[in-house]
Amino acid sequence: MQTIVKRAHYLKKIQPFVNKPIIKIITGIRRSGKSYLMRQIIEELKINLVENERIIYINKELIQFDFIKNYTDLYSYISENFKSISTKKYIFIDEIQEINEWEKAISSFFAEEEYDIYITGSNANLLSSEIASLLSGRYVEFNLFTLSYNEFLEFRTKPIEVNEEEFYLYLKYGGFPVVHHLDYNEELIFQYLNSLYSTILLKDIISRYAIRNIPVFENITKYIFDNIGNIFSGRSISNYMKSQNITMGLDTLQNYLQYLENSFIINKVKRYDLKGKRILDIYEKYFLSDIGLKNAMYGYKENDIAGLLENIVYIKLKQSNYQVFIGKIDEYEIDFVAERNNEKIYIQVAYLLNNQSTIDREFFALKQIKDNYPKYVLSMDKYQTTNNEGIIRMNIIEFLTKF
Repeated sequence: MQTIVKRAHYLKKIQPFVNKPIIKIITGIRRSGKSYLMRQIIEELKINLVENERIIYINKELIQFDFIKNYTDLYSYISENFKSISTKKYIFIDEIQEINEWEKAISSFFAEEEYDIYITGSNANLLSSEIASLLSGRYVEFNLFTLSYNEFLEFRTKPIEVNEEEFYLYLKYGGFPVVHHLDYNEELIFQYLNSLYSTILLKDIISRYAIRNIPVFENITKYIFDNIGNIFSGRSISNYMKSQNITMGLDTLQNYLQYLENSFIINKVKRYDLKGKRILDIYEKYFLSDIGLKNAMYGYKENDIAGLLENIVYIKLKQSNYQVFIGKIDEYEIDFVAERNNEKIYIQVAYLLNNQSTIDREFFALKQIKDNYPKYVLSMDKYQTTNNEGIIRMNIIEFLTKF
């Protein structure tokens, strides 16, 4: 097995559920590292003296498992291979959505109470309402993101110190683990990321949902990519399409956006009215699961940095188990309202606070919030962390590495 850097953050999350009667489901965008994480769990089991013959690993992206097409194939294969094992058995299935009605076999194995089960998938429909109902109370989901900035530094081929040069590499190339198996060459990495983008669109969306008007779907996708961090409505996208002489129904547009979410390529963030204490149904933001895809598509441009920084902070919050919203208080917008258990934080993100007008704008919105939860203004400015009327001003790199 290839030596790789452990995704310790996720292993720590999963560890309490090992050998427990709960199905472990790992979801995330294609090539985010789900297979490697599974292999790391297997290695941990072996360290704890679980023999090879008690472990089955099926990767549906490998041709050798192409014969497993439906739940009966899956049940037969696993049962046959484990027929001589009477002790605890471990099942690992990668990209399980490629197996038709897989949930029937998994539910049956779970009911036999002899198996510890781990599965991965690259589509949110993996847990559609029907499947979730069948497996109700029997599973826990772990959403795997691409590398955080801390993980990006760990994956480098030599010990790397935290510095601005390294951060801009992360800002340009994103966090797909495979980037670290390539030379740090822009043309090479962007070629790979463009190929990955095409695979996700074709295999996980266009083929799966039988999309016929492919140019229109691609146009919408590019529009989302080009406007990360901006407030959206279905109507604003529809108006853009009209400007391109493309007419489409709002229902079709909403379906396309849902397909993109299902593939984990984008993430929708809803607005939260801080005064009314309610989630709003209109005007949301979309963020990418990995900013490298945008840079590969459009090229890395300094004019996009504000949106890229906001995207990176969003990913950091999600990896830290926060539920994330856009905040609204009167006519003011808060970039992020993040909640976890009984904790809450408010965050504004800017590229540079290089004039008083920008400083006033970023701080003023937070000053309208009267509770005592932490409030941050993050930027790329080089300064010591300060506290201004209860609002913490911090460098983004420091936030990502220490928060």
